[in-house]
Amino acid sequence: MGLKLSEATVAKYMVRHRKPTSQTWRTFLANHTKDMVSCDFFVVPTVFFRVLFVFMILSHDRRRPVHLAVTEHPTAEWVAHQLLEAFPWDSAPHYLLRDRDGSYGEQFHKTASWLGIREVLTAPQSPRQNAYVERLIGSIRRECLDHMIVLNETGLRRILKILLRLLRADENSPVFRQRCPDQWARSTAGDRPDRGSSRGRWLAPSLPMCRQ
Repeated sequence: MGLKLSEATVAKYMVRHRKPTSQTWRTFLANHTKDMVSCDFFVVPTVFFRVLFVFMILSHDRRRPVHLAVTEHPTAEWVAHQLLEAFPWDSAPHYLLRDRDGSYGEQFHKTASWLGIREVLTAPQSPRQNAYVERLIGSIRRECLDHMIVLNETGLRRILKILLRLLRADENSPVFRQRCPDQWARSTAGDRPDRGSSRGRWLAPSLPMCRQ
C-alpha cells in the first residue's frame, strides 16, 4: 500500500502464539516431592588418618533418611549394591537426584534403570540443586561428627545407625537440637555396650559433647 512502517509497529499488531514456559527447578522439585529421593557422599576422617566415605539416600517426602552406608573404597559396584539395599522389591522411587560424582559409574546407571528409577543430574559444582541432602549432611557434621573422634569404619557405622534411629523417631526436629544428653543416653542404652569393654569405648566421651 506504499506505507512505511517500523518494526515496532508491525510487532505490536502481530498475532503472538503464547507457548507455555518451562517449569523452574523449584517447581519440578515441588511436583515430584513424593516420588523423588536424593543421594550424596560425604567424607569422615578417622583418628588414624584414614578417610571413610558415607553414602546417604534421603527421601524428599518429609526429608527422611532412607539409607546410610560406610566404606573406605566407594566403587561403582558397591554404590549400585547400596541402591538395591535401599529399595527392595517395589519400593523404588521414580526420580533420583544426584550429582556428577565419578563413583556412581555405569553399573549404578544400569541398576537404577533396572529398578525403574530416572536419574536427575544436578549442574556441575551446584550443591544448591541438591539442597535437602546437603543440609542434612551439614546437620550431621555440626551436631554429631564434629564432637566425636571416629576410630574405624565399624565405629562410624554404629554412630550413624544410632543417629538414623533418632531421626526416624523424631522426623520433624533437627538432628540433635531437641535432645539433651539424658535423652540421648536413654535412647541409646539398648545399643551401647559396657564402657569397660573395648567395643564401647568410642561412645563414652561423646555423651557430654551433645548440645542441650
